[in-house]
Amino acid sequence: MSLRLFSNRFVHSLPCLRNATSSVIYRSFATKKYTLNHEWISVDNNVGTIGITDHAQQALGDVVFVEFPYLGKEVVKDEQVSAVESVNSLKNIYSPASGEVLEVNDALVEQPSLVNDSPEEEGWLMKLNLVETADMDSLLDETGYAKHVESLSK
Repeated sequence: MSLRLFSNRFVHSLPCLRNATSSVIYRSFATKKYTLNHEWISVDNNVGTIGITDHAQQALGDVVFVEFPYLGKEVVKDEQVSAVESVNSLKNIYSPASGEVLEVNDALVEQPSLVNDSPEEEGWLMKLNLVETADMDSLLDETGYAKHVESLSK
């Protein structure tokens, strides 16, 4: 039984959990993956939401501008699709999966600091309609990403 199916059944079978939190949280937790370049992707119903990790935003400093791909653009896994500019540097964003750009986070145009304040929630960058969910297989889970970040500080 997949973790997603187990999580949904488990949460819905216990009223105290069902009322305390939605299965969407469990679903995104179970499907969030990370790249070695410090991007994350969370998949729900074949739509991947992409952003940068907390580690990446800390390294960047204060974000002042986010460059977005155009809607409808077909992107390929590991292709540069965006950039995040801070007062100190520029970080190119590489797509963790292949797909079509469905949406960009327009809130970042007026408030790019959301990337610093909430990099893995409100500061997401774009959403893709995924072409191949197998792209997720080569990405790191939360534990693997934490080990990767830890290895960088040694």
